[in-house]
Amino acid sequence: MDEFDVTLRGVIKAFGGRRAVDDVTLNIRRGEFFSLLGPSGCGKTTLMRIIAGFESADSGAVTLAGADMAGVPPHRRDVNMVFQNYALFPHLSVGGNIAFGLRIAKADDIGGRIRRALEKVNLAGYEQRSVTTLSGGEQQRVALARAIVTGPRVLLLDEPLSALDLKLRKGLQAELRRLQRELAMTFVFVTHDQEEALAMSDRIAVMNQGRVEQVGAPEDIYERPSTRFAAEFVGAGNFFEGRGDGRIFRTKDGLSFGALASGDAVILVRPEKMKIAPGAGVACRVEEVLYQGSSRSIILRAGDRRLFVEDANDGASAGVRVGETTAVSWRPEDGLVLPR
Repeated sequence: MDEFDVTLRGVIKAFGGRRAVDDVTLNIRRGEFFSLLGPSGCGKTTLMRIIAGFESADSGAVTLAGADMAGVPPHRRDVNMVFQNYALFPHLSVGGNIAFGLRIAKADDIGGRIRRALEKVNLAGYEQRSVTTLSGGEQQRVALARAIVTGPRVLLLDEPLSALDLKLRKGLQAELRRLQRELAMTFVFVTHDQEEALAMSDRIAVMNQGRVEQVGAPEDIYERPSTRFAAEFVGAGNFFEGRGDGRIFRTKDGLSFGALASGDAVILVRPEKMKIAPGAGVACRVEEVLYQGSSRSIILRAGDRRLFVEDANDGASAGVRVGETTAVSWRPEDGLVLPR
């Protein structure tokens, strides 16, 4: 049996001469939580709609569990989709919304399946409730229940949490991950939120202008980005362009520090790898200190360059004040050399 539930080969889709999806090749494994991550307009939703069958590719191939989907309409594909706006029927009850696909499929034990689906999303007993009386989070749970009740092989989720407030979104992130593991179902999740993708995914495809920049586990995407775009989009960073001799790296704007790079290079140092070190390292002036509960974000000025430091509240940044002079340092091995 094929180990991949979704396979894309050289998929291209253009609108008005512009490629929204540009030669995308991906393998999504059976039972994994796979995220398409990128900014608005990068092609991630179009790619999801091609998988669902709502859009047809101009060229390339889409297979689901090894079966070619060329010409197969959405209702004949073993997938369901959860939309950003929930797409619930306001004139139907919670139970009526969830039953909709089951009735079309002439399924057995509709009442029992509705009840079990609601239990999965922690809405037991909501069958008779009107969806118009529910909160945004509850409506999203109903949309999830409706999507999973038919037992699709693949569940497609198009920014399903973006309309929710931060606290509710964090809670539903954990519930979605739990649900995916419990069902052992393949989830393909579209988001522009880097933290959301890092927290929830088994693997991530970072997209930019219709193309896939990098595919990997969250820690690989963050710790070992393969392109400048992936490094900049997934997490904050300090970027240094210059030249090194394997011992000292000199930037174009006159900074010097220890680094492992040789020749012309771009070096990335993540803010949490940088340390406030008065009297040592690169001299800076403190521009801003942002208190964030468990940590502080410090914005520093070194000549014409801004540097960003993330530090625990009990760390060296605790006594740093705006307008003061200090210094920042980092270990050479914490600088990642990026492709130019």
